[in-house]
Amino acid sequence: QVHLVESGGGLVQAGDSPRLSCVASGRVFFSSTIMGWFRQAPGKEREFVAAISWNGDMTLYEDSMEGRFTISRDNARNTLYLQMDSLKPEDTAVYYCAARAKGWMSRDHADYMYWGQGTQVTVSS
Repeated sequence: QVHLVESGGGLVQAGDSPRLSCVASGRVFFSSTIMGWFRQAPGKEREFVAAISWNGDMTLYEDSMEGRFTISRDNARNTLYLQMDSLKPEDTAVYYCAARAKGWMSRDHADYMYWGQGTQVTVSS
């Protein structure tokens, strides 16, 4: 079993640049696991944010978020990050980290087997 725990969310102001973290534990070889971030706003479907390769040398972003959000990882700490810059009220959502059991980076949430409980990010205008 893989356990993922996100942190770093909360109430922020528009224009702020918080960083989310996700720590992996359990039966996980973190350095060989594709990781991703998704988000879900109230009344909307879960939305892909970004994904990152095993060693972090390749990344994939949702088009509308590329340039404002940066995904990264520290394999020595089993930790995934999402740096969010210039936040807007429409970025308000629960942000989830996810891990794939096998395969490559994907935008489809169905491809990810393990999920954290999510961290709420609320952006006030």
